[in-house]
Amino acid sequence: MEPLPLLYARHLARDRRRSAHTVRAYQATAERLIAFLQRHWGGAVAREALAGVSAADLRAFLAQRREDGLANVSAARELSAVRGFLKWAAGERAELPKLRGPRVKKGVPRPVAPHEAVALAELASEEAREPWIAARDWAVLLLLYGAGLRIGEAVGLDGGVLPLGQTLRVTGKRGKTRMVPLLPQVREAIEAYAAACPWGVSAGAPLFRGAKGGPLPPGMIRKSVRSARTALGLSDRTTPHALRHSFATHLLGRGADLRALQELLGHASLSSTQVYTAVDAAHLLDVYRNAHPRA
Repeated sequence: MEPLPLLYARHLARDRRRSAHTVRAYQATAERLIAFLQRHWGGAVAREALAGVSAADLRAFLAQRREDGLANVSAARELSAVRGFLKWAAGERAELPKLRGPRVKKGVPRPVAPHEAVALAELASEEAREPWIAARDWAVLLLLYGAGLRIGEAVGLDGGVLPLGQTLRVTGKRGKTRMVPLLPQVREAIEAYAAACPWGVSAGAPLFRGAKGGPLPPGMIRKSVRSARTALGLSDRTTPHALRHSFATHLLGRGADLRALQELLGHASLSSTQVYTAVDAAHLLDVYRNAHPRA
């Protein structure tokens, strides 16, 4: 008989039409869980036995993953994948053990950490119904974090921006245009989406499409981010706009000039950009308090 993780992967690819990336990630999680339960229970794990997985079993599994060096946000994502596997194995109507994900420390408003931004974008895309929608959500969220776009600017892009170069012309508030640099990863994400989009991409039509082919509503991206941040245990302040804030704060923290940052963000006045100096100072103070022996 074929291993359960492999059968689950086929279900995700065939029935749920998940992307290849999602299928690989969820199959790997299922394999880790089965291997752990075999050691934990002291024997082979049959499909019907998975209906008896308890909250204590899951806590022990997460504890082991944390010993492997998994951070809170990654552990929360692992738990989300485990729940999906158990729900499939035990039946859609099965009652899964209730277990809260790892807590993510909350405090003063701060940007999303780089690994959290990537995990958020990955999980949001993994939950998409179709592979092309997964590619779309991944590309949009990378534009917010990797290029500092507003959500309205991203979904408002025209198909005429293709083929992409090293920069992208963006139309912001009050019709003001600016040039933003594109990281190779962002370019690749947009190109992968364009190749997968069933509606095609052409000048004069929206670059990013909704499920029925119309312009992509910003609310759809906000909805996928809400679902992903809940699964990852992130603050409700983790919104699509927070990814733009993170882009700005991380650049400033690495020595970016305030005037250059103003241009990249499309702010009309420097005072709008200066808010990021306060956010960065708050982060530095938090680091100091946690690290200094006399703090």
